[in-house]
Amino acid sequence: MSDLYYAAAYWSGRRESAEECAGRAATFFRLLSACHSDYGRWYEKAGARKKTHPLQVEPTRETFVRFFGMKRYRAGNNGFSFEAWTGHPDNQGGMVLLGCGEGGERVTNLAQLYCPSEPPGHDRLVTRAVLSGVVRAMVLAWDPDWAVVTPDDFRDQLSERGLPGTFVGWMTYYSRQWGDVPTLPEPVEVSPVEDKGTLVVLTPERLEATKTEHLLLGRRVQEVLREAGLLRRVG
Repeated sequence: MSDLYYAAAYWSGRRESAEECAGRAATFFRLLSACHSDYGRWYEKAGARKKTHPLQVEPTRETFVRFFGMKRYRAGNNGFSFEAWTGHPDNQGGMVLLGCGEGGERVTNLAQLYCPSEPPGHDRLVTRAVLSGVVRAMVLAWDPDWAVVTPDDFRDQLSERGLPGTFVGWMTYYSRQWGDVPTLPEPVEVSPVEDKGTLVVLTPERLEATKTEHLLLGRRVQEVLREAGLLRRVG
């Protein structure tokens, strides 16, 4: 089995209506479909309806308005949740988890995409081109405070608790409201995501937790970002 990669965006409490969340969700899935053809078809998680066969979902604004109006898609005090997968068997596709619309202090909303852990799906989707597109889709749809693409093992070696905002990954996004990203050592690349914030890409090649040079670079970059005040918990 390959490293388990995921992409995730997080934002602190932001109360939004079912209609607002539905619009963001529809935008997210539309942008996601442009990242790779595997993300062009989605199915509701079978457990949501307690059925053996998953139901294909047309991820439009109208669909999400209807879903978020139902009790089973409610989460927390005033938020909404949704889970979908690409329908690929045996860890070959992807799964999305959304938690949005929740307001209040110490609240964290999220959008997560779990990548396939087995080839050929892993090799097809865990690439810089695909996952940087996924981060962009998350940023433009959800306007998060922070986002990351990382394998679990790398996160665990750089952070004891793995709290959102407190570590760096292969790709790490910072909202411009969090502050400016300082100059970082090579081969790290820093680029804007439209007018929303900044994306930091640690290595041009796929990041691997088993590579000592990747771990050392991650720790070095993390320390620079900590000194700049950019390592802080979301929510």
